[in-house]
Amino acid sequence: MNTKVEKTKSDGDSFRSWMVSDAKDESKEAGLGKGARHDTQPVHQNKDGTVSVNILAKPGARQNAITDISEEGVGVQISAPPVDGEANAELLKFMSKTLGVRKSDVVLGKGSKSRCKTLLIHGKGVEEVLTQIRTQMQNDQ
Repeated sequence: MNTKVEKTKSDGDSFRSWMVSDAKDESKEAGLGKGARHDTQPVHQNKDGTVSVNILAKPGARQNAITDISEEGVGVQISAPPVDGEANAELLKFMSKTLGVRKSDVVLGKGSKSRCKTLLIHGKGVEEVLTQIRTQMQNDQ
């Protein structure tokens, strides 16, 4: 494990320490596999059989829509505001409908408080996910 421990002085003579994990360990814990976030494709297969979709979320839009697909991720406008997880819940609901899977088959793997998110999709292949995303993007334009 590649971590480092830092110690800082707080009140009096007591010390606090915390662990700072590197990105590889965080990806493994989230079930994304080694180096998954650095993949050059926005949709890719994981070792465990799930499909990862890198999302660039745009909360607070007028309506839910897929705006673009780039190397960084799939641009998704979400109509819910980014407050108390509302946008995340709406994103999962919208993507499950888009992909034709149950809501429980779409899981937020990373990025619960970020606009850059990774969704884990169960029960679909990469080509099928890409096709459905592209179809939805054309319908939204």
